[in-house]
Amino acid sequence: MSAKIVSAAKQAELLKEQGNLYFKKERLSAAIDAYTEAITLCPDVPVYWTNRALCYQRKGDWERVEADCSKALELDKASVKAHYMLGLALLNSQHYAEAIKQLEKALDLGGGANPAAYMVEQIWQELSKARYTQWEVATAARRAKQKEIRYSAETPMEDDDIVESDESEWKAISRLREIYQEKLRTIADIFNKAAESDIPSEIPEHLCCKITMDVFRDPVITPSGVSYERAVLLEHLRKVGKFDPWTRAPLEPEQIVSNLALKEAVQAYMLDHGWAYKPYY
Repeated sequence: MSAKIVSAAKQAELLKEQGNLYFKKERLSAAIDAYTEAITLCPDVPVYWTNRALCYQRKGDWERVEADCSKALELDKASVKAHYMLGLALLNSQHYAEAIKQLEKALDLGGGANPAAYMVEQIWQELSKARYTQWEVATAARRAKQKEIRYSAETPMEDDDIVESDESEWKAISRLREIYQEKLRTIADIFNKAAESDIPSEIPEHLCCKITMDVFRDPVITPSGVSYERAVLLEHLRKVGKFDPWTRAPLEPEQIVSNLALKEAVQAYMLDHGWAYKPYY
């Protein structure tokens, strides 16, 4: 590597450090300038792009956040911060499905590195917000459509639409009305059944951690057959003692195994009951 390239890399690192100092002092424009100079010198370093994106996020410039994070991910697909901030930018622009995809990726990457990390909790909160908002928007649209369908179904048989008729015709019309009302009740039952998952209730106990009583995010199972939230169990083993919190049986960290079946069950339930995300953001 030539001395010129080494010099450029060192200068870019100094500019990054300078940008970090500006950022800590809330001098966002100066920090952006410093990171931009670092990018000019070494455009292939993803952290320069994510640092600048963070400044744009603080300024509320979401288009630039999206652009910088997309570039960072071209350079490093495993960047937790890039996935996270890109998810926030997409959430801001109401692209909920794509936002959820990016936040889920950030959570998977961040949780794998350190399931108890502060940023993992932040990501989970934003992911919960994205999923709840997506559910809220979809529910409002579905209810509006149901109202429109119900109105269309009820309108044709209003009394004003019935013309004078002889007795036999009136009996036939009355019978048609009975059939029609029965069908309306059937439609109402279908709508009510469809709306059941939109009504908040208690999350099933088996989908919640026995320690936190919160819905599982990353469940693991012990040799005793009891499931816990991974981060919570690891903290228990580290701080309290190496035993199963529920059964008190001896337990080592390497004995715990991901409970993938339970994780899938939780995801399926939460997908159908988006209201359940509200307490987590």
